[in-house]
Amino acid sequence: MEYQKFIPEGWIDTKENLDKNSINTAFYNGTVLQGTVSECDSNYNLHVKLGDNITGIIPRNEFEAINTDEFGFCNTNICKNKVNNFVQFKVKEIYDDNNVLLSRKKVQQEALDWVKNDLQEGNIVNGIVRNIRKFGVFVEIGGGVVGLLHIEDISVSRIKSPEERFSIGQKINVMIKSIDKQNDKIVLTYKELLGNWEQNVEEYNEKTVVEGIVKEADKFKNGIFIELKPNLVGLAEYKDGLEYGQKVNVYIKKIIKDRKKIKLLIV
Repeated sequence: MEYQKFIPEGWIDTKENLDKNSINTAFYNGTVLQGTVSECDSNYNLHVKLGDNITGIIPRNEFEAINTDEFGFCNTNICKNKVNNFVQFKVKEIYDDNNVLLSRKKVQQEALDWVKNDLQEGNIVNGIVRNIRKFGVFVEIGGGVVGLLHIEDISVSRIKSPEERFSIGQKINVMIKSIDKQNDKIVLTYKELLGNWEQNVEEYNEKTVVEGIVKEADKFKNGIFIELKPNLVGLAEYKDGLEYGQKVNVYIKKIIKDRKKIKLLIV
């Protein structure tokens, strides 16, 4: 099942300029729009070029609904870091033909309501990788709402760093693993979308040679784990001189489906 109400900022590459009619329509209908920030001024207001010589302004107190101070202001670095990046917003007020007041906070508030009222565990949503740490990946799933994808939920095959799989700005689909609606914390998972063992092993046959990636040797040096696909790993006979992440050709000796095991030989 795929479920998506909010689209992450930058998921849709909007290249067409917005004209006056579409801006007016968005204002009256409360439509969420997306644009690229051209400037963060000295008062930390964001300027968005909308088209037809129209400039949209997102005041600092309309920029964030999340992580703001007692006056509703966000950290100044957040404003600066948005220059040349996508932001989503609603049209809050139209001053004249060339100046429009925008609000990103309204979008975030609605996104938080979406999380609390509609989003459920097991939903599959669009996401964009916003930050990568050793322990996992922070993924925006819409309206500035971010969930955490732990490293152990990226794939069945163990990895040393999430950077082996993802890069900042990458568009991915993720599944909602758990939601703490009281504290607005979302945990995501990715490996469930890569197919189970039975599905992944279907394209492999015994007595064939395929390419794999060296993972870690077992602690007794009885074998080396070889990743055939992110959710499919086999065990090869131990061999000296191999490094983690190295590509190798392996001969499939045996596929034991009832035990979900694959025996390999490095060639």
